[in-house]
Amino acid sequence: MGPLDDELTGLRSRRAFMPLLGRQVVTASEQRVAMALVLVDVNGFAQVNGVHGYGIGDEVLRHVAGVLRSVARPQDYIARIGDDRFALVLTRMMNRGHVELAVQKLQRLLEPVFQASAVRLNVPVTIGIAMCPAHATHADHLLRRAEAALLRARRGGETVGFAPDAEADLDISDVWDLEMQLGGAIERGEMSLHYQPKIALANGRVVGVEALMRWNSLARGAVPPGVFIPVAERIGTIRKLTIWALNTALRQAGQWASPGGPTEVSVNIPSMLASQPDLPELVENALKLWAGEHVQLVLEITEGSLMDAGRAFPVLKQVRDMGVRVSIDDFGTGYSCLAYFRNIPADELKIDRSFVASLLDDPASADIARLIVDLAHRFGLTVVAEGVEDEGTLERLKDLGCDVAQGYYFSRPVPAGDFVDWLGMRTAA
Repeated sequence: MGPLDDELTGLRSRRAFMPLLGRQVVTASEQRVAMALVLVDVNGFAQVNGVHGYGIGDEVLRHVAGVLRSVARPQDYIARIGDDRFALVLTRMMNRGHVELAVQKLQRLLEPVFQASAVRLNVPVTIGIAMCPAHATHADHLLRRAEAALLRARRGGETVGFAPDAEADLDISDVWDLEMQLGGAIERGEMSLHYQPKIALANGRVVGVEALMRWNSLARGAVPPGVFIPVAERIGTIRKLTIWALNTALRQAGQWASPGGPTEVSVNIPSMLASQPDLPELVENALKLWAGEHVQLVLEITEGSLMDAGRAFPVLKQVRDMGVRVSIDDFGTGYSCLAYFRNIPADELKIDRSFVASLLDDPASADIARLIVDLAHRFGLTVVAEGVEDEGTLERLKDLGCDVAQGYYFSRPVPAGDFVDWLGMRTAA
């Protein structure tokens, strides 16, 4: 295995792949012989890791790599270019039909159920294809075209997509521009935090706030978090954004916190950082700079972040040993496991808004919410309900024994200055 090979699969890494793709594009263009770039994404790979653990996820990746090897001819090339993304370069292809035959073989070999240790799994994939010179004559452009094909296939519920023509390529160009702009958003002052209050149901007091990232791009205006957060996670910018959010939230909360005001500020930590060994160091650095006398930091992590308990639990224990609270966000939507509650490194559970929204109309949602409250209280955890939008839901949550609520019924997420004004009016009322 060479220094540029992927350690897990033995395939070429992304670093080795891009120069190779460049050489093949030049060869195809000069010799006027077709080549194809086939991108293969494993569908639901994060769920595999979350449910079955990273070991099973690694076996799935090695399985896909093995199937790609069986499809590739001696003159073809394979690489792993992302966590669950592979690239297959098919050289000296006669036409599109020739490429389709190779892709059909790939799908046929991936179709049987895969046995990973004691687990049997389907391994569905989405495939995007671009050809040189038909779609592009530059490596970066060819990769963008293949990504456009994959994105279009996924949006359309298809398993395979060929590169769209130039007119239809606006979607991926837009995504590409988004990635470029997001990289410098902090430096340009485009990022901000909005805050949504958390209200104690026992006395109506504001006990904390959740800090939520917002991006107001100079080039495109307000970009929804549901758009830019996945992009940031994919291109690796999410770490930088999270560190910025930690520092900004602590700094701003320190300016309004007081003995009679909210004491907690919650910051969302993405799954990919929640089990990283240096998370405690990142948090400690932020606390050293900005920790205020009346500010309590809370890290919100998704339920899926706890699935690899061997990695996540020690990291989160270190964080809690520093006096930082941990909240499990969107509880009930993932793969809750009662076994991890005995030693769970958390202080709070947040009932997902999907259950809260249907609390008055769906008895099953009410039963689930009640079970979550009872379970959490048995283990000494506080329960927060998200997405409270009306008084009826609020009263039902009180009946169920929920501790804290947040939602539009109290306030939308607002900029720091507006939150201070809102807090002042509420205190004066």
